Amino acid sequence: MSKDTVQDGLVVSMEYTLTVDGEVLDSSKDAGPLQFLAGYDNIVPGLEREMAGMKVGESKDVLVLPVDGYGEFDEDAFMEVSRSEFPADMELEEGLELNVSDEEGQHQLAFIESINDETVRLDFNHPLAGAELQFNVKVVGLREPTAEELDHGHVHDEDHHH
Repeated sequence: MSKDTVQDGLVVSMEYTLTVDGEVLDSSKDAGPLQFLAGYDNIVPGLEREMAGMKVGESKDVLVLPVDGYGEFDEDAFMEVSRSEFPADMELEEGLELNVSDEEGQHQLAFIESINDETVRLDFNHPLAGAELQFNVKVVGLREPTAEELDHGHVHDEDHHH
């Protein structure tokens, strides 16, 4: 198997633009190409699957449906929490992103959906749940991962966490 196409176990550098409902949500133009270790769930599954076999310099438009992206929107993924659970000095506002831990100590990301005098309603859906993701991707580099990267299952030389 030649190492000049995207395949599991290689570090892929890609330029990309993510568009949802006609609005550009994310792009590598600002921060430079995103690097990810193929085959390790570093990026949404639908995109990774479509990129397999691409060569350096090749670009592609990929439509990722929710099932292969951030999941379907879950009507049950909401929770009402008493305001008293939050620190008194914390400024609560709609859309605020919170890191919530459950009884088992698992951390989850939640967003404040609404607030009233007694309760705060939290939404545990990913902001892009239920969204069709339109990616334009271009492969700009391929390399072998370092032993440490393989061991950890992700690329080390950047601060990008998607």
